[in-house]
Amino acid sequence: MDFLFTEEQDMFRESISRYVREKYDFEARQKIISSEAGWSKEVWSDFAEMGLLSVPFAEEYDGLGGGAVDVMVIMEELGKGNVVEPFLPTVVLSGGVLAAVGGEHAKALIPQIATGELIMGFGFAEPRSRFDLNHVEASAKKDGEAYVLNGRKSVVLAASIADKLILVARTSGSTRDADGISLFLVDANAKGLTIEDYPTIDGHRAGDVVLEDVKAELLGEEGKALSVIEKVTDQGISAIASEAMGLCRTMVDLTTQYCRERKQFGTPIAKFQVLQHRMVDMLIHAEEMTSMAYLGALKLDEHEVERKKVLSAVKVQLGKSVKYCGEEAIQLHGGMGMTEEMAIGHYFMHGTMLEVLFGNTDHHRKRYESLM
Repeated sequence: MDFLFTEEQDMFRESISRYVREKYDFEARQKIISSEAGWSKEVWSDFAEMGLLSVPFAEEYDGLGGGAVDVMVIMEELGKGNVVEPFLPTVVLSGGVLAAVGGEHAKALIPQIATGELIMGFGFAEPRSRFDLNHVEASAKKDGEAYVLNGRKSVVLAASIADKLILVARTSGSTRDADGISLFLVDANAKGLTIEDYPTIDGHRAGDVVLEDVKAELLGEEGKALSVIEKVTDQGISAIASEAMGLCRTMVDLTTQYCRERKQFGTPIAKFQVLQHRMVDMLIHAEEMTSMAYLGALKLDEHEVERKKVLSAVKVQLGKSVKYCGEEAIQLHGGMGMTEEMAIGHYFMHGTMLEVLFGNTDHHRKRYESLM
């Protein structure tokens, strides 16, 4: 199998890497997450101009026709910069749903995502759903040509800055039925919709969405949305695995650099053999994360069981790698690693959030076992 990247992918990687180095260093990121908005419209506009927001979409939607490997390249570099702008919720998740259901909504909205005009959030989780995508209590009832939504969605990434939301609600059946689940498009400022905004521990923004008789438009076929939700969240797992690859590699680099500079008894601590062994173990975990991120991206188009099995294995590796690299990085930085003023702790906090997003390590270990 050819694991070489194309010339275009290498160019994208270099352009994002250069942008992060020159315009998105740790100090710039700290200013962004401490701002009232919690993200930068200027950075988002730059991403649109670079073509990043149009990469995964077909040419009929004014996209560049890229695939999972192209997204992997982008997400790895965004992970290295610990970027907080809403690429995952807008492009990967919401854009992924729109591309999957197609139709007039996709034709109208995806080009707006590609140009940076439209920010979107995808609300699929609920307070009591844990990580089960079929556990849907939010309800949707037909009201003329539209639908009316009631319920609550939890931890909707970018909810507070979104122009539109894609929300999951039940049109028929009981709480845990696989059938009867539908997708809906809602304006973020719709009457009866309330967003309880909050920062997550890693500096990103999320919100709980409360729905009280909110008018919404149906996306796709009524009652048959679970397979779309499962595929899009698996695409999300592949994307954050690539991001975790970038996080782990950066944590290794930052720790190695610190150990070369930090001296004890007049000697850089990087020369102590026991610490060299620990840094090598960090590198091994980062390389394991890289291998699994590649595998996940290449298996996204496999049939359902194989795709789910591989992406669960990827998610388990993500949990192991970010935990090991993060904990070792903090330990080797000593007390400095626990401070807000050093970048390393912020990488570990984001890795910790990625471990629970789309299901934690234990959940995916069980899913993998059930699929075997």
